[in-house]
Amino acid sequence: MTSYSLETNHLTHHFSESEKVLNEINLQVLKGSIYGFLGPNGAGKTTTIRVVLGLLKKQQGIISFFGIPFYENRIAILRKVGSLIESPSLYAHLTATENLMIYQKIYQCPKIRVSEVLNLVGLSNTNVKKINQFSLGMKQRLSIAVALLHSPSLLILDEPTNGLDPNGIIEIRELLKKLNREKGITIFISSHLLSEIEKLVSHVGIINKGTLMFQGTLEELKSKQTSSYVILDTSNAEKALKIITDNHWHGNYENERLTIQMIPKENIAILNRQLVSNDIDVYEMRIVKNDLETIFMDLINK
Repeated sequence: MTSYSLETNHLTHHFSESEKVLNEINLQVLKGSIYGFLGPNGAGKTTTIRVVLGLLKKQQGIISFFGIPFYENRIAILRKVGSLIESPSLYAHLTATENLMIYQKIYQCPKIRVSEVLNLVGLSNTNVKKINQFSLGMKQRLSIAVALLHSPSLLILDEPTNGLDPNGIIEIRELLKKLNREKGITIFISSHLLSEIEKLVSHVGIINKGTLMFQGTLEELKSKQTSSYVILDTSNAEKALKIITDNHWHGNYENERLTIQMIPKENIAILNRQLVSNDIDVYEMRIVKNDLETIFMDLINK
């Protein structure tokens, strides 16, 4: 048995001879994981999702779900996969329950699933409220409820927090964590917002210009963090800067902040002693590491 809910090998797609949108994408989405598929707008995220779901014709490569080839078993596989690409058609003049009843007939799943998924996404108390009275966050939760109706093992979401306010983003994040933790659903979520995704995912794939630049655990991505500079706050910045340059270290004083390009730890200790011996009070001396956003931008700018 494979350990991957979704796997692609050398997946390639192009809209024309000169425009290759996906270039040999090798995804490995581990069962039980929350996999963040990251990249700037236009990187190929939505195209990848459309190809793996069969909404765009595969041109080259292999797509497998749960260790089973997709194209030979498309209908059986899609019964185990829920997806949200943009937003599904919701009838604004109907309630959440009425909308779900329509999809329940399409999916031919038990009627009890309607109340179950409404409870899962926190919309069980909406009663007779029409969709045109829902907030954007509530509509997104109902859209996820539609994707969950047939009890999928894998949930594929394309930018599900687009357009949401901070509170709506938190609601969706907590809902997805709950689905993964309590129901064991593997979640594949695309986004261009690393700062939000890093609070949610266990694994990350970074795509840019149709090429997969990184794939691994969130911890493996964080391991790429390196120390980049030292911040100093002293009683005499100009005098401190002179001591730094006399030691042939690269310092800069700008906007009332003194920074030094990263030096070995032992040299930081030496600098601290020199500052104190020259009657300069040291209020703060802090090593700053590049954050995940910086790593992300470095990867996509290569």
